[in-house]
Amino acid sequence: MSKVLFVHAKGGPPLGYALSRVAARSAVHLLALSALPGAVAAPAANLCASVHVPDEAERRDLVSLIVSRAQAVGADAVVTFSEYAVVAVAEACEKLGLAGAGGSCALARDKRMMRRAWQEAGIPQPRFRPVATEEEVRDAAADLPYPLLLKAAWSAGSTAHQIIRSPQEAVRAWERSREVMAESARLGYAELHVPGAGGDFLIEQIVTGSAQEWFDQPGWGDYVSVEGAVVDGVFRPVCLSGRMPTVAPFTERAGITPAALPAGAQERVVALARDAVDALGLANCGTHTEIKLGADGRMWVIETAARFGGAMTVPQIEEVFGLDLIGMLVDHLLGRPVHWPERALTPQEARGAAGSLVVLAVDGAGEPWPDRRLWDFPTVARSVPLSDGSRLSVVAESSLPDGAVVPVYDPAAGANTMAALCLLSADAPQTVIADFQTLVDALPRVLPAASPEEARS
Repeated sequence: MSKVLFVHAKGGPPLGYALSRVAARSAVHLLALSALPGAVAAPAANLCASVHVPDEAERRDLVSLIVSRAQAVGADAVVTFSEYAVVAVAEACEKLGLAGAGGSCALARDKRMMRRAWQEAGIPQPRFRPVATEEEVRDAAADLPYPLLLKAAWSAGSTAHQIIRSPQEAVRAWERSREVMAESARLGYAELHVPGAGGDFLIEQIVTGSAQEWFDQPGWGDYVSVEGAVVDGVFRPVCLSGRMPTVAPFTERAGITPAALPAGAQERVVALARDAVDALGLANCGTHTEIKLGADGRMWVIETAARFGGAMTVPQIEEVFGLDLIGMLVDHLLGRPVHWPERALTPQEARGAAGSLVVLAVDGAGEPWPDRRLWDFPTVARSVPLSDGSRLSVVAESSLPDGAVVPVYDPAAGANTMAALCLLSADAPQTVIADFQTLVDALPRVLPAASPEEARS
């Protein structure tokens, strides 16, 4: 039987979901760089042939750790679905002679390198400047048109994003972003392989989106993501996912599969995603490419990742299109034949729609809740009216336990201050949006109030 070394770290699809799909294709040996969620620990023991938790000495050279562990278990493939481990796994696969993302994987991780590659290829993107010191922040803020976005080069989930609207805000934004990156590292949401990555940033122009010129219905955000894979160096688009409008500065609130773009618009978006992915020279990996939609048909590439989309993107694709992307990628890495879609699938080919909602303590307008609340999914499921046929569930391993205090939303920390992740299945993308709007409006009313003592804790 084939053997796969699964390198687990924070982020990516839910671990329980991903493990079950890999285990259906091969024997799984788990290398746990992050603690296993409580809801997954017992199933992981049953699904995996071995589970290895490295000590601090082993972690000092992550590539060597992955290589030695792969050799020890006789792995035929090595996979990760975490943004924070993709570079290390790609380098390990190169040393092992196994199929992987390839030597240019860092271009799809370090946003500075990514943007330089796109600049050389003529890919439309916001103007940008790499920054690593306070002086460089001041210089960039003086050179680029306002408003600007300061972002960490190796972050994920909109962590450490800061909007700069004037020169006077530049230094404080720099200080705050560095604080957030340090805190994210303590929580395990940080690059695991590249030393000093938490100190790398860039400043970019904020381009103006225009969702209403692209979608026939209201409620959509002004960017989409093209989900797909690179197979032996060839980009294979699978489908598009849409978004609700983000919470300031740019924290994702909800992702919806499929994105209800008209056919012609989808073809243009996919063509740009192909150019962006091709410019990075990837070999074999999942891809997740975000594209901003503007007025008069303008588009800008925001970023590409050498892994599948996080949160519930992959489970949503399996639900509505019947494609197990994790299983397909594992089969390909093991040298088995895989039938990838000939083109990006359309909303007309979907079986209904699915979406994931990040529970944040802000209302539909992005304003903070007036008081502190306790997360309690049974209350939500019982009290919030949804559309006929819609089904709501909670992703336990990505959510606080019932009874926990919902964190105060921190714009700089982004998704680090989420309380829960919910999955909704419905008959159409627009139904998902309508139900999510209902949920967002209802949460601060239906969730139990936190006592003063609970709020302080």
